[in-house]
Amino acid sequence: MKKHGILNSHISRILSDLGHTDYIVVADAGLPVPEGVTKIDLALKLGVPSFQDVVDVIAADMVIEKVMLAEEIKQENEQALQYIMRTFAGEQLEQPQLNKQAAVIEFCPHEQFKELTRYAKAVIRTGEAKPFANCILQAGVHFG
Repeated sequence: MKKHGILNSHISRILSDLGHTDYIVVADAGLPVPEGVTKIDLALKLGVPSFQDVVDVIAADMVIEKVMLAEEIKQENEQALQYIMRTFAGEQLEQPQLNKQAAVIEFCPHEQFKELTRYAKAVIRTGEAKPFANCILQAGVHFG
């Protein structure tokens, strides 16, 4: 049994297989998963596990160079947007020491976001029940 890191074997395998610019999606309970894309369903009930819980665990184990969000998150889910900004915005933060890792943050219309999910290595479905709590995490490289 693993001692550290992600215990979910499906997520661990996907992260281990990622190459530079590959991406995964962390999704709320309602985001459609395109046919042919691997779905890792973690949802137990509405709200469990949360979007933030899942992103925190993945961010601790993945080099993330870009985060893509639906433009609609700005009006519909300020809490999730602020969480993403605190976690990934780097020097854009007033208190950068709170940052886990700096990444480029991009926005696109939700319909375009859903189209982009077709190219993901996996969609990880959470139990999140708040609108637009979805992100695409693009893999970076860990060269020292």
